[in-house]
Amino acid sequence: MDSGFWHEKWTQKELGFHRSQPNPLLVKHFDKLGLSPDSRIFLPLCGKTRDISWLLGHGYRVVGSELVATAVDQLFEELDIVPTISQSGQLLRYSAHHIDIHVGDIFELDQALLGHVDAIYDRAALVALPEQMRTRYAKHLMAISETAPQLLITFEYDQTVMNGPPFAVDAAEVSRHYDEHYEVSLVSNTAVEGGLKGQFAADELVWVLNKN
Repeated sequence: MDSGFWHEKWTQKELGFHRSQPNPLLVKHFDKLGLSPDSRIFLPLCGKTRDISWLLGHGYRVVGSELVATAVDQLFEELDIVPTISQSGQLLRYSAHHIDIHVGDIFELDQALLGHVDAIYDRAALVALPEQMRTRYAKHLMAISETAPQLLITFEYDQTVMNGPPFAVDAAEVSRHYDEHYEVSLVSNTAVEGGLKGQFAADELVWVLNKN
């Protein structure tokens, strides 16, 4: 899967992954990270998620990474915020009060560009990547965030009946990526109502990862 896949999704407005409301699992479980309201939260591959509005509205600061500039333009339009746009290494940086979004390849985002983050909310990044990229992504995420705590959402389903994304990431894989550096706790496991893409039976899992 290359960057053209995601650019095409946004160009064709094939946004079945986009929710019109904040993710209920974020609302229900975010306090399990035990963060103060002024904490800075990193959302990798954030798109224009409504979760950003929810986090800002609850006093958190947000930093995101997104491949497609169209998504970020729409995010700021929907937030009714005019960002300052600047070049930041190989990336573009959209900035405003309490929000910074880096546009481009997440693997070009380093610790210095990202800055300090208190936690990661990964609702759509690990599951968006094919298997051969997920190990690289997990290592990169830990490196640039200094192994910040995570609220991670994954899906379990029969990968043979549906091509991702979102891809199936089971408990064994979460352990393989993160057990060496985190205490990994499963806090929720629920069936996806109506199935993924409205037809494929799947479970949605919520994990809390705290640094060892």
